[in-house]
Amino acid sequence: MSTNITPQTLQPALAEYFAPWVQALNLQVDSTDADSVTLRLPQSDQLSRVGGMLCGQAMMAAADTAMVLALIRHFGEFRPCTTVQLNTSFLKPLSGQDALVQARVIRAGKSLAFGEIDIRGATDGKSACRATTTYALL
Repeated sequence: MSTNITPQTLQPALAEYFAPWVQALNLQVDSTDADSVTLRLPQSDQLSRVGGMLCGQAMMAAADTAMVLALIRHFGEFRPCTTVQLNTSFLKPLSGQDALVQARVIRAGKSLAFGEIDIRGATDGKSACRATTTYALL
């Protein structure tokens, strides 16, 4: 596990490895720690649905993106990978605040990696979404 990966070194990966529509989410690397990466998904009208609720599609894209960055953090460099499974449970609506998307690598082997993501309100700290992921390492 690499300790020289910081939010400042991870931020450029969003532009380098992700499609323009993912970049349009305006994700910011908020923090890193020994086993996770946290992104901030800014609240915006473009990502909201009726009642100002953050749409599930945006949360799923942010979760998937955060896990790729967590894998970069884990390995100390980008390794090509592809999502095999993304299982998402929406716990409550998230509206009127940014979302914090914390991704943690559970296990990474030679060909597969597993992770979990918690999406919570940046203001109230309450979990709005939980996801588990499996990636094929290419």
